[in-house]
Amino acid sequence: MDPSTSRRQRRKQARPAELTAAALSLFVEKGYAATRLDEVAARAGVSKGTLYLYFDSKEALFKAVITEGIVPVMEKGEALFDALRDDPVRLLRAILGGWWELIGCTDLAGVPKLMMAESRNFPELARFYYDEVISRARALVGGALRLGIEQGVFRAVDVPATVQVLMGPLILLSIWRTSFSACDADACRPEKFLPAYFDLIMHGLLVRPDNGDSR
Repeated sequence: MDPSTSRRQRRKQARPAELTAAALSLFVEKGYAATRLDEVAARAGVSKGTLYLYFDSKEALFKAVITEGIVPVMEKGEALFDALRDDPVRLLRAILGGWWELIGCTDLAGVPKLMMAESRNFPELARFYYDEVISRARALVGGALRLGIEQGVFRAVDVPATVQVLMGPLILLSIWRTSFSACDADACRPEKFLPAYFDLIMHGLLVRPDNGDSR
């Protein structure tokens, strides 16, 4: 094969990922509504016509950002669930810590903030994000809690409410990192925030060995 032809083929195969990366950065910077497809194409270094070869609408491009960027994180969490179901403490830490490592401290951290801002205006996209990301994340965290309770490791808690309590601080940390960290970088430093977070939740969840209290 001609080397130039091979390079063109590799470039063509890489183009969808380049387009979704450009779309992600613009969605986070400007919001979904304000982002135009010609801007995405320009940032990816292609023509608008080329973009339409891969994505027929802005909605399709947004769904690809989620499907290619965040859904694989959910799939990794689901694989962890099967592998670590006999160790609910390790499982819960892996699910929550993995969310931060793969989403919260990456460019994808802007997506939760974007969805909070845009969901009322774009309910179909909100439903897509809820079904593909939020509901699966809740199921993972809730499942780890239930396993811990069943195995006598965690106290009996209101699982749905506790899921929200556990996920909220990580989402706040990601939002802070992509917004107010420029004003106060020390307020939510991950290297301080995360150890304190895990210390509090584990001490709050674990059955106390001194009296076996499961309340």
